[in-house]
Amino acid sequence: MHMDISMHIIMFIMRLKPFAILKVSFPQRWFDYSGWMRVCQHKNSEKMKKFQMRGMKKRKYRIPFFAILCYNSLDKCKKGAPRMNFQHMRYAVVIAETKSINKAAELLYVGQPTLSRAIKELEANVGITIFDRSAKGMFLTPDGEIFVRYAKSVLQQVENIENLFKNRDAGRKRFSVSVPRASYIAEAFARFSRELGSDGEAELFYCETGAMQTLRNLLQEDYKLGILRYAEQYDRSYKSMMEEKGLAYELVTEFRYVLLMSAEGPLARKARIAAGDLTDLIEIAHADPYVPSIPTAEVRRAELQEDVRRRIYVFERASQFELLSQNPQTFMWVSPVPKRLLERYGLVQRACGGNERVYKDVLVHRRDYSFSELDRQFIEQLVAAKREIIAAAGS
Repeated sequence: MHMDISMHIIMFIMRLKPFAILKVSFPQRWFDYSGWMRVCQHKNSEKMKKFQMRGMKKRKYRIPFFAILCYNSLDKCKKGAPRMNFQHMRYAVVIAETKSINKAAELLYVGQPTLSRAIKELEANVGITIFDRSAKGMFLTPDGEIFVRYAKSVLQQVENIENLFKNRDAGRKRFSVSVPRASYIAEAFARFSRELGSDGEAELFYCETGAMQTLRNLLQEDYKLGILRYAEQYDRSYKSMMEEKGLAYELVTEFRYVLLMSAEGPLARKARIAAGDLTDLIEIAHADPYVPSIPTAEVRRAELQEDVRRRIYVFERASQFELLSQNPQTFMWVSPVPKRLLERYGLVQRACGGNERVYKDVLVHRRDYSFSELDRQFIEQLVAAKREIIAAAGS
């Protein structure tokens, strides 16, 4: 019986001290579909001479066919040779388990076209067909069954390695939060960071992104807290999904969007603004709307005003402020903005008649997670900023 993959890799690394592992890669010419390769070391060389594929005879080491190690001499690896990453392997494993690319996309919080493209790239890099596609779903080929079996083993070893070193810096405080692009949340984080003090070491991770990426950060990455923003009409969809994924949630605030625009804009001094007044202006909108189990195109249609003819889609909050400040013909629907930001960028925020849609910001974390001291400090600042900025705008 062969030793498990971790033992093969560890033994291989220990015996090849002069060499560095540069990449895990999958050039087709290095594959042996029986599942094993041989690595031979030249007796009189300080470097590994070559990789060989000669069955099972006279070998020193054997490793599974996709654990390919490139050594220091880059001239041995052709420029542009195909590469595989662990994310694509995870995609393949989830598709194999669900037998559906649509279900897998929903579980992975990845768009279906992105997932399809990743699997095609994976198959091209490996040089095999992993899945048979049919109207009934995605099913593993014989080669695909071998690949997925080994992929699961590799991913488990990666997780073991991550867990092995996770607590190395136990004395260092760590805080992480993934949030929507909201000014009052950024204000809360700024206040929180100012009060950290100078005692001990700390690492803070603050990610502004859309709801899909926030869920991915919580479920697949190492983020501890997240804030999801969604329209009240999607409350049931989000709560059902969060309960299914083992996430706890708590309402932070409810609000209606306000119009944000340049103080020099044509509507800035208008006493009452109606939706029809926006038709000839340019709307700035975020490009990554997401609601569980609802197509993105449908969500975008529901979120955007139909009679606005021109739009600019952005991903960064700083970009939206610059655009609004520099182009008086632009506007954006946002949660209330702190006064100091309005003054800095020469902007105003206005209510709009007929705007009845309510939005929610919800604090989310894994159900088995206990708040750290830093988490509680951030939440205190979040509540304070909400009270000052959101509540003040509504009064």
